[in-house]
Amino acid sequence: KMKRLFDFTAALLGLIILSPLLLVLCVLVWLQDRHSPFYIPTRVGRGEKPYRMIKLRSMVVRADANKVDSTANNDSRITMIGRIIRRCKFDEIPQLWNVLVGEMSLVGPRPNVKRETDLYTTEEKRLLTVRPGISDISSIVFADEGDILEGKPDPDLAYNQLIRPWKSRLGLLYVENQGVWLDIKLILLTLLSALNRPASLGIVSRITNKLEATQELVEIAARTKPLHAAPPPGATEVVSSRKIS
Repeated sequence: KMKRLFDFTAALLGLIILSPLLLVLCVLVWLQDRHSPFYIPTRVGRGEKPYRMIKLRSMVVRADANKVDSTANNDSRITMIGRIIRRCKFDEIPQLWNVLVGEMSLVGPRPNVKRETDLYTTEEKRLLTVRPGISDISSIVFADEGDILEGKPDPDLAYNQLIRPWKSRLGLLYVENQGVWLDIKLILLTLLSALNRPASLGIVSRITNKLEATQELVEIAARTKPLHAAPPPGATEVVSSRKIS
């Protein structure tokens, strides 16, 4: 109940404070192609219930028609305004409405489409026992996801092998230790990450260590070593098929 009260209050204040910026961004996105400034895909929420997540549109209209879901920084579907929006994470602002109405939380595992959650291992299904969030530990650790995928011949495959396993493990670590104080720390670290990424990663790594994560996961959180392929939590081998979300 305390977490929900915190989410509601913070989301309401956030929408009020950021509404002028959101209005300007909506106009800029609309002016580039005269289409809706919003992208409203269906995602899987708590208890595996679908909901409509609201984002500022950073790609061309019907960008998801080609079924490529992982987005590298050099993806041709990203618009000129979209590159700025994505770099500054402004595309996430409208999700404060999802938080306000109780579909999302400020902090929680990032939401996915049903085709992807259907592939979750039994262990990964635990990510769906809480409200999905705008940010979480993995959002900070993998804020450079576009850079990781840039130049990869198959971004979906690279995502599934190099990013998803660690995102899921970090998400599960949050689920096991969730609370308002941890949420406040992660919100502040999300803001710090935009200003000083190395500093934020150092603090996140220390937090994961205090939460008794494995040494391997602590090192992943610090991002001081190259990423390596790993199986998703609960699986026994590295994912080799395409990510089909």
